[in-house]
Amino acid sequence: MCKGVPPDLKCSKPHGTKMSIPSDYSFTRYLSSKKTVDDRALNQVVWQRLAREVSRFPADRRLRILEIGAGIGTMVERCMDRRLLRRAEYTALDAMRENIEEAASRVPNWAENAEYSVRIEGANTIRLTREDRDVMVKLETADVLEFMVENRKHASWDLLIANAFLDLVDVPSVLPDLLSLLGPKGLFYFTITFDAATIFQPEIDPELDARIEALYHQTMDQRVIGDKVSGDSRTGRHLFGHLRSAGAELLAAGSSDWVVFAGPEGYNADEAFFLHFIIHTVGSALRGHPELDPDRLAKWVAERHAQIERGDLVYIAHQLDFLGRV
Repeated sequence: MCKGVPPDLKCSKPHGTKMSIPSDYSFTRYLSSKKTVDDRALNQVVWQRLAREVSRFPADRRLRILEIGAGIGTMVERCMDRRLLRRAEYTALDAMRENIEEAASRVPNWAENAEYSVRIEGANTIRLTREDRDVMVKLETADVLEFMVENRKHASWDLLIANAFLDLVDVPSVLPDLLSLLGPKGLFYFTITFDAATIFQPEIDPELDARIEALYHQTMDQRVIGDKVSGDSRTGRHLFGHLRSAGAELLAAGSSDWVVFAGPEGYNADEAFFLHFIIHTVGSALRGHPELDPDRLAKWVAERHAQIERGDLVYIAHQLDFLGRV
């Protein structure tokens, strides 16, 4: 059995036991499978600086944290598991109701397994206590842009977290409002921010691989949600300038690349599903693209899925982490 794999899942072993290509691409399962990938990727220098800055807040009051695009609560688990938080009020915000519903069942289960005392206090409010730890977690379904407008005039969060989120929005227009949610000396921690590199190995056809990568990044640059531009394949490198323009002070930054490959016992945890989901996403984004022959794309997608089943596929995505304050 592969370490960290849920009992109802099988790991993919190179040239051995296979994980079949999924018939259902559940987004909540993708977010769960991504946790171990993020755990490895998050820049430890930036995290350690975050821990030092958080420790400087007064110990006699609760640290107020807001996470936007919180998904199923994996960052909540990470902050607790790495003992970042002692006394805190943690608001986890996501626009997808199914993500928040999953978090409402997942976080208490995780906490009980980590030997926290769990108490449900009101709708989707969870209190986690253990020894000197006391954290209130509030899970909320809301559109981030609407939430910013409603809360910016009386916001005073100490820490704003956005994991794998900023490359999904128009940063120049959104960032000032995001930072306005912070109180005096408030910190922002923006992680897994994509920066223009998607690498699949081994190569299938160098020319086709390069074209698929370029066109996939182009779909990020051209993404429109609600009549608004919503993405940038080079968000990571551009964020330095955007933060400067918004008057933010950058305290630490570093790479947080996703690197996924199969070891002697296959892919870690549920990361074979993570890879299948990535290939499915690329294929779906480029299906019908006028610059790609549909048969060549279909064969490319099929071969990438087959590489995962064999344990051959290596996937790398370049990303950056940022820590700073207003």
